[in-house]
Amino acid sequence: MIILGIETATQRVGCALGGYEGVLASFSSTRGRQHAETLVPAIEFVCRHGRIEMKEISAIAVDVGPGLFTGMRVGVATAKAMAQALRVPMIGLSSLDLLAFPVRHTDRLIAAVIDARRNEVFWALYRQVPGGVQRLTPYRISGPHELASELLARSEDSLAVGDGALRYRDVLGDIGGVDVGEIGFAYPSASALVELAHPRAIREEFVQPWELELLYLRKSDAEIKRAE
Repeated sequence: MIILGIETATQRVGCALGGYEGVLASFSSTRGRQHAETLVPAIEFVCRHGRIEMKEISAIAVDVGPGLFTGMRVGVATAKAMAQALRVPMIGLSSLDLLAFPVRHTDRLIAAVIDARRNEVFWALYRQVPGGVQRLTPYRISGPHELASELLARSEDSLAVGDGALRYRDVLGDIGGVDVGEIGFAYPSASALVELAHPRAIREEFVQPWELELLYLRKSDAEIKRAE
């Protein structure tokens, strides 16, 4: 089973191919936020270097957010169009889950934090479990100080990862026992998307393209401006 993963919920544009053998090929770029211009050539690139033809793809996994509205919509629209053209099912995963997964081997509390702009962050808390991580909180949006208060109240050694954690390092890093992950853990990974999607695909936990929904935690900037 070959899975194509598409990740565009943040400044990073990424895609990856994988299956039983693990990740076969991957691509990522964080320059320019040119999601629409970058994504399709990137998919062609990973297919060519992974030596996979489009007709061999069995499912398409996509990051459904939370994240940047334009990027999310580009990724999901492209994923849906490809799934319909190839007549394959889809798997949707959260950007916050994808942030937490690469640091699953830590025994500390994990805070996955994405910069939501407007002095807010998207976040969720996780803990290591055999084979991965378990989410402990709902997906949330708040100011960084509210997240800091939550971590302070838990009084645990914690690791905060994501571009939101880096942007508000001064806020989160002031709390005793909280470390902020480095730039290598700043963005959700398309490779992590494929790795997390594979066991779901084995269990046939699919949705059809028309059933897939984006995870919005607030209105878009355009909607906020219209309301104002």
